[in-house]
Amino acid sequence: MQNYDVIVIGAGPGGSSAARFAARSGLKTLLIEKRPDIGSPVRCGEGISKGWMPECGLKPDSRWISNEVKGARIYGPSERKPVILTPEIAGNVVGYVIERDKFDKDLASLAASEGAEIWVKSPATGVIMDGVRVAGAKVRHNGTTEEVRANMVIAADGFESEFGRWAGLESVILAKNDIISCLEYRMVGVDADLEYADFYLGSSAPAGYLWVFPKGEREANVGLGVALTAVKDRGEIRNYLNNWIRKHPGFSKGKTIQLISGGVSVSNVKDSFTLPGLLLVGDAGRLTDPLTGGGIANACVSGKMAAEVSKEAIESSDFSSEMMKKYERMVKDKFQKKHLRNWIAKEKLAALSDSQLEKLLEVLTGVEVKDVSVEAILQSVKGKYPEMLKDLEQFI
Repeated sequence: MQNYDVIVIGAGPGGSSAARFAARSGLKTLLIEKRPDIGSPVRCGEGISKGWMPECGLKPDSRWISNEVKGARIYGPSERKPVILTPEIAGNVVGYVIERDKFDKDLASLAASEGAEIWVKSPATGVIMDGVRVAGAKVRHNGTTEEVRANMVIAADGFESEFGRWAGLESVILAKNDIISCLEYRMVGVDADLEYADFYLGSSAPAGYLWVFPKGEREANVGLGVALTAVKDRGEIRNYLNNWIRKHPGFSKGKTIQLISGGVSVSNVKDSFTLPGLLLVGDAGRLTDPLTGGGIANACVSGKMAAEVSKEAIESSDFSSEMMKKYERMVKDKFQKKHLRNWIAKEKLAALSDSQLEKLLEVLTGVEVKDVSVEAILQSVKGKYPEMLKDLEQFI
């Protein structure tokens, strides 16, 4: 039997962040990853924002940055003049296009440098309980099943969170409109603008959006995410993406060197994502942004928060529900208001026709958008096309 202060399930950004800060605070920490290679296979658009990095003590590193963009452009169905987001607000959408596998390995390396032990190819296979408290995990490691006991367990095992479900937390997303199915090609020989991340709205990506993230000279990630409610089968997603590429000569001449697919949770923050002795971080706690589908920043920040509460719980020998709720309050104070707003925006945008989307984006074209809040959008509409305010208000 192995004994640790903290065991972290999953070596993605949230798990590595939790392990890093737990180990830094002096806790004996074990980080386990079910795959043999941290960061692979890649299941990510690979666009990340900048503003959160100082909060997690991260510095940009050329080893995992492929390209830095200065802003974002949003195109309507007609793909005429885009809405350009200023660098200040675009930084909340994307600032760097990264090599995700290298990024994840770097975060795990930071955890190791702080003293965390790391096991790869070591999936959790069960939960160890001490009464009502989660007290460790059964882990398949080096061909045998180890019982790893820990004062605190942090689950960072994705939006389905098997470990959370085994422990007794509801983790199934029931609403199909809260799951986005994504497909992405890594393409070479394309004409992507290195200065911008581009987003396309409308019937070319129903109830979702299409993105182009430039990775370097003549290379880009071109992907599409649509709600499950908008398609009858997953083959439609490939058709949507292929049709868009065919219509754009700068991309149809390119070649695909990698295909990435997967599901993304775009629900609101869960009501509860803790149990005595257990904290869920990142996607496992449904902290993915419902509007953009971005989850790396939120995973890292929540991982740091989980480490802080784990330290407090261990020092006070308090593993009660009340102590775990401290983490829930920290997370909800940080994310819940924005996530609810973005979830509502996601639902509203999904209901708009192409003509309504064109109308909305037209009033913002040429306006310097520094704040994408509802109030700011309505003020832009009022200032530029006041006669359209009443017509648009019901859709925003």
